[in-house]
Amino acid sequence: MPTHPFSQPVAATLPLIGISACSQRPDGEHPIFTVGEKYTRAVSEGAGAIPVAIPALGEGLPLSQLVARLDGILLTGSPSNIEPHHYRGESSEAGTEHDPKRDATTLPLIRAAVAAGVPILGICRGFQEMNVALGGTLHQKLHNVGHFQEHREDKQSPLADRYGRGHTIRILPGGRLAKIWSTPDPVYVNSLHEQGIRDLAPGLQVEAVAEDGLVEAFSLTDAPAFNLAVQWHPEWQWHPDHEVGDYPFYRALLKAFGEACGERLRGRER
Repeated sequence: MPTHPFSQPVAATLPLIGISACSQRPDGEHPIFTVGEKYTRAVSEGAGAIPVAIPALGEGLPLSQLVARLDGILLTGSPSNIEPHHYRGESSEAGTEHDPKRDATTLPLIRAAVAAGVPILGICRGFQEMNVALGGTLHQKLHNVGHFQEHREDKQSPLADRYGRGHTIRILPGGRLAKIWSTPDPVYVNSLHEQGIRDLAPGLQVEAVAEDGLVEAFSLTDAPAFNLAVQWHPEWQWHPDHEVGDYPFYRALLKAFGEACGERLRGRER
């Protein structure tokens, strides 16, 4: 049976990474929990781990038992936005898509995972969730603030263009991201979001900023384990065979996350 070109050698035990699920009603009646295939493959092939979905059950999810069994958590992007009451924001504009079940799950999950020393990688909505869960706030409409460049995707453009080079970021020296990627060349990322950091939560350290000064990546300085949140989408173009591009920078992020999850696994097996 042919192997995937980026498949990891099968170890005795692979780390177990939970992926946050969204709650949706595609037919208007039956609610389902969804996890995108791109995130699942990023965990399986990019991080070299076993992916499992974390259903958006809110208080029905025993968090202490969950984080005790996981070696990592990937917080995904989503079409929905965090309900603004979680960060003392004004009510959303009519028509804004929300996912209260996901909010009720991921926000306490983040706090439980940090306390338990579980490695975390937050992507897009997951980036925003980490900031809100730890006490930060968001701009709901970056394009209405007045001093930010356009960060939204053009949904009429081909997928390759939407996930292509949106803008450059500046990686701050001395941080976690600088250790993962230290090349002096310009670092390009995609840009598919309309919300962003307004106030950074206490204890968070800026890891990268966009050309307009918007926070694009951060980490939690006092966390006992790997944690990193990025506003862009590294899960889509990390693989060299991907139809819309090959970004070694994204590949390095997933690898570093997977290695941290493997370290937690080995620590739990001792």
